[in-house]
Amino acid sequence: MKKNEKLNKWLWKWHFIAGLISLPFILILSITGAIYLFKGDYEKNKQKHIKEITIQGTKVSFQKQWEIANANAIKKPNSMVVSTSKNQATEFVSGRFGNKSSLFVNPYSGKVSGEIITKDTNMFKVRKLHGELLTGKFGTKIIELIASWMVVLILTGLYVWWPTRGWKIKGLFIPRIKEGKRTFFRDLHAISGFWFSGLLILILAGGLPWTDAFGESFKQIQKITNTGYPDTWQGHHLKSQIAGDALTLDQMVAKAENLQLPGVVTIDFPKDQKGVFSVYNTNPSNLNTQKKIHFDAYTGKQILSNNWDDVGVLMRGRMWVMAFHQGEFGVWNWWLMLCTAIALTIMSISALLSYTMRKRKGNWGTPKVPTSFTVGHGIIIVLVILALVFPLFGVSLLFIIGIEYLLNKNKPRKI
Repeated sequence: MKKNEKLNKWLWKWHFIAGLISLPFILILSITGAIYLFKGDYEKNKQKHIKEITIQGTKVSFQKQWEIANANAIKKPNSMVVSTSKNQATEFVSGRFGNKSSLFVNPYSGKVSGEIITKDTNMFKVRKLHGELLTGKFGTKIIELIASWMVVLILTGLYVWWPTRGWKIKGLFIPRIKEGKRTFFRDLHAISGFWFSGLLILILAGGLPWTDAFGESFKQIQKITNTGYPDTWQGHHLKSQIAGDALTLDQMVAKAENLQLPGVVTIDFPKDQKGVFSVYNTNPSNLNTQKKIHFDAYTGKQILSNNWDDVGVLMRGRMWVMAFHQGEFGVWNWWLMLCTAIALTIMSISALLSYTMRKRKGNWGTPKVPTSFTVGHGIIIVLVILALVFPLFGVSLLFIIGIEYLLNKNKPRKI
């Protein structure tokens, strides 16, 4: 590919500036992302005394356990996770996401083995640092801005890296180790950036739906195009026909178990006297198997069933990249995410080391762009598209253009 050298220097300049500003945040994202991958193993050991119990005697009915949970939970439970082993405490869940709390009842003794409040766990703090820098909405916007600029960094980095004098093994596929430390670290940054660029784009796609501006726009597009969850998924409009006594939780658990759904199976409780029981499974390793089925709370009759095929294409895509982002497709996915997080850390540190070795004292070392260079229409179109897709990038771009204009306006004219 023949490159425009002036454009190459201009792109390198903005890759350099954006990278320098983003680097501390990228390091936080890569390190916290790697730590969060160990959530399952870490919490399994730390919460073992709450979740695992000793098998002894006859089980207490689920209905009785539900009553115990209602009497002891901080907030009244709205669902129950169906146990998959005999030495597992029954989990009653209140709230969702960051407001979620789980109370565990020993099914043999009827005693509460403990309660886990999500926002008080160490891994929740790691996730909050990863997603919002522990500063709430403001931090979320900073992370979204950095994620948006990371897309730009990847695109500009690929252009700057792309060879113009043929493909060589050294410098393009493996770092040159005999041409000094600066060259070695430069190559380490560029080569790792090239090999992981596609993965990084996919990972960013999995994280951006959680953001404010991009995430809200994505939700609106889903709503307009009717490509999210179907209205029937939550079953808000469904009602049970009151007739005699309601089903016991034991009867509902039996129905849920008979469905033989893979993954984690949860039963949502009726919200009021006319509410319904809802059974659904969470199975990120195979999203196609996920279902949500609603039952009349009195007759136990199935009212409505939704399969994964009923979910809109944008929501299916969103859930896929989010599961991939969290390494939930299996061991291969987990290792791939861990290796990518490590590579991103190495990429960032090697860029900083290469920069410090190149930088002269009293000079920022910003790449020089020929004064004759003008931004072409193709680049403007790409920037406009990126600004529309990533609103916070668009805002920051306008800010940069404004600063550039003011700086150029105040420069003394050459006579």
